[in-house]
Amino acid sequence: MDSHPSPYSDARPDLLRSPLVLMAPRTDGIEAVWAVSRASRAHVEFETADGDRRTIGCDAFGLVPQGDEVIRVRIDDLTPGATYRVRSVTTAIDDEETVTSDWKTFRTLDYMASSTHFVVWNDTHQNNDGIQQLHAATPPADFLVWNGDTCNDWNDATELVPTLLNPGGCDISAGRPLFQVWGNHDVRGPHAFRMPSIVATPEGRPFYAFRSGPVGVICLHTGEDKPDSHHSFKGRVAFDELREEQAAWLAVVIQRPEMRDAPYRVVFCHIPLRWTDEGPQDYAKNGYDRHSGRGRYAWHDSLVAWRAQIIISGHNHEPTWMPPTEQWPYGQLIGGDREPERATWIGGTANATELLMRTHTLAGKVLHNLTFPPLL
Repeated sequence: MDSHPSPYSDARPDLLRSPLVLMAPRTDGIEAVWAVSRASRAHVEFETADGDRRTIGCDAFGLVPQGDEVIRVRIDDLTPGATYRVRSVTTAIDDEETVTSDWKTFRTLDYMASSTHFVVWNDTHQNNDGIQQLHAATPPADFLVWNGDTCNDWNDATELVPTLLNPGGCDISAGRPLFQVWGNHDVRGPHAFRMPSIVATPEGRPFYAFRSGPVGVICLHTGEDKPDSHHSFKGRVAFDELREEQAAWLAVVIQRPEMRDAPYRVVFCHIPLRWTDEGPQDYAKNGYDRHSGRGRYAWHDSLVAWRAQIIISGHNHEPTWMPPTEQWPYGQLIGGDREPERATWIGGTANATELLMRTHTLAGKVLHNLTFPPLL
């Protein structure tokens, strides 16, 4: 029996189960990810603006890209700030059925660009109605940061592909290549370990840094909102170790020239590093952390040394702006809820004179309108 029956008919399901999703854009490339209904091999074709076409049909291990659920192809050696279009060509192993996807256009990142524009989602939690409205309301951008809690917990393995690659039936990376930041719900459930096989990141880890125009960006993994020893995790998590690893990495990455010299400095992490009530939680009685005190303890000194201007988070489902203070010199911006009437998207635009951050409701209201001067 086919493990992926079509919801539309009793016929054999379509070979492609998702759009071609463009993830983890870099100055020199991007990763193409898509889902299939049965074992297939594939290649991607990409074309430059002047019509030069190339094919990638070999993976890092000398095999043709292939899979029985998800296929991923990393595209390298591209030019910073250049526009390309890409498509996949997928062939089923059993009957040689071949499907060519539509072309999808993207632009590589460029840290020399004079400006950049990015957008942010958080806490969509598989609310398809909310995702569809977010997709319709969010404009094209240099990149989209999906800032954690894509799911409600990974208790059903069949939910990963549609949730991550075709949420709400939407092609969410069209016009805005996707960066993924892990949330606490993204690491819950018996199938959470499968998520890294579907989601691409620039360096293959759930934390990374990049530069887009004048903005330096650091993405961190805050892990869970309870101690690793909490009984609900059943010994399956080790986020204290991951936070320590990120701390060591962060102290180095902020010294990279493109990060050290960035006029604007933005951090993404799902659980905020600050909150209005930071009192102790009773974990034995369903208490959980509203802020990542463990993450802040590990990363604060490096973030201050880097002169981080704003931390953008989700988790609390309550749009909130906490200005910088003497104790916490970075501001904390938190996005909204999964329900359409409380959902938000955040837009950021930076040029030579300012970084402008705005929190938008789906009804078009602007909740926060924040500006930051260049540091250099």
